[in-house]
Amino acid sequence: MASNSPAASAGTDRLLRRGFALEWATLFWNVIGIVVLAFAAVAARSVALAGFGLDSLIEIGASTVVIWELSGTGVDRQRKAMRLIGAGFIALALYLLVQSTWVLATGFHAHRSPAGIAWTTVTAVVMFALAWGKARIGAAIDNPVLKTEGRVTLIDGLLATAVLLGLVLNSTLGFWWADPLAGYVIVYYGIKEARAALTH
Repeated sequence: MASNSPAASAGTDRLLRRGFALEWATLFWNVIGIVVLAFAAVAARSVALAGFGLDSLIEIGASTVVIWELSGTGVDRQRKAMRLIGAGFIALALYLLVQSTWVLATGFHAHRSPAGIAWTTVTAVVMFALAWGKARIGAAIDNPVLKTEGRVTLIDGLLATAVLLGLVLNSTLGFWWADPLAGYVIVYYGIKEARAALTH
């Protein structure tokens, strides 16, 4: 069979190495992101930036899970990987649901955050590029965990865009409620991705 040929095996190994590289790049970026977002969130008192920082923490966990999964084989390992990713998103959604609701109910105004705007702008571009690479390689080697984590990375890019919009609206037009609303966007996608991971 062609799929068992040395050439096919070498091609799969090459794609697998690229998958590892993409996951390590995601891991590295989000480790830096947690530090940047922690300072920016505290300085601006922004629930959206805090939530995005937690999302970065979950993305680190998801990347670690995928690296672990790619290092082995078997359906059981894939199921455990998917459950871990799903559990992380449930925790994120619950935290942000409470936090965003509290901010809206109390009318808390986040401060302006130039650092947050700069970081989320660059992060959106980086995450979209990484997501495209993971989707392509995950489909090529037919790995459901890598494909799912690619969607997580895509969501990370979309969330960066949503948080960026909230920060810009707050900074330029004084729309303080845009910050917690960006948190609700993260809640929605967190629940959606949790369901996708847990029912896979």
